[in-house]
Amino acid sequence: MSDDPSQNPAENASKKAPEPSGVDLARVALRAAKEQARARGDVARQKKQARRGGLRSGARADGRDPLALGAAINRLITERGWETPAAVGGVMGRWPQIVGDDVAKHCVPEKYDEDERILVVRCDSTAWATNLRLLAPTLVARLNEDLGHGAVRQIKVNGPGGPARRYGLLRAPGSTGPGDTYG
Repeated sequence: MSDDPSQNPAENASKKAPEPSGVDLARVALRAAKEQARARGDVARQKKQARRGGLRSGARADGRDPLALGAAINRLITERGWETPAAVGGVMGRWPQIVGDDVAKHCVPEKYDEDERILVVRCDSTAWATNLRLLAPTLVARLNEDLGHGAVRQIKVNGPGGPARRYGLLRAPGSTGPGDTYG
């Protein structure tokens, strides 16, 4: 017989898969340890963040800690007392959905007086201004449903603006003034 083990089928059948070497065992152990540490670390980190109140810049929470943009804007609105004006601004952005496309094409909200709780609306014709004045009680009720009771007390409807006013004397082009016609 030959010394080559690949030619002896009886010996090959008795051999099993090679035993893992020390390096292979170390890799498997390291991988398992990393997975366990990651699992423990995620749980411990989550518990720690929950105790501290989330991610922070230092040992104690202060005003310098980062916030999400939406949270920062909401905090600013609350601190400044801008809840109602911000809600009315949202209504002005959604004006076509609130009043309908036909009315929105001809009537545009201009401003909101927070102290008097009056919404000023400008219409492009006197006919639409009259129509909106008739719809005003219904619109006030609809706006108060959306914004909260009492946010809008009245809708002031303005008709179309007139021509630009000129102040002072009107002069013909090239004239020296009103006295040039006398001589």
